Amino acid sequence: MSTGTREELIQHLTGSLMQEYSLRVILFHQTVAENLGLNVTDHKCLGLLANTGPITAGRLSELTGLSTGAITTVIDRLEKAGFARRERDPKDRRRVIVRPLMEKAEEKIGPIFESLQQSMNHLCSRYQDEELELLIDFLQQSMRIMEKESERLKKTL
Repeated sequence: MSTGTREELIQHLTGSLMQEYSLRVILFHQTVAENLGLNVTDHKCLGLLANTGPITAGRLSELTGLSTGAITTVIDRLEKAGFARRERDPKDRRRVIVRPLMEKAEEKIGPIFESLQQSMNHLCSRYQDEELELLIDFLQQSMRIMEKESERLKKTL
């Protein structure tokens, strides 16, 4: 751990270290996507579908900020790869519901993340419960800030 003043530590954490961490996460997910025969946008949309379950194509467009045309292309690729299926909304035939096919996704994605999960479990085992709670809080708060900042930036478009 680096030493320095509180301000230097905060600057290091919120500046170069967070940027480097973000870059590593993006590059990892790019590699995962390539292993699945997808691009990173498709992979992250599949992740959203895994979290939300079946949702309309319009809602997926809203959540990602992608145009409806771009979402149509993403859904096409997810369907072709066998990770999702389009269904007509029984309440409104004009709407399309995107259903993730998680069994197939988990079959392919599970082994890819297994090594990462083991490595992260090993890393986390080095910390005391109070430190893990602090890390959990930091990450949860960081995600909330990122969501708020994303919303703020969307309003400037």
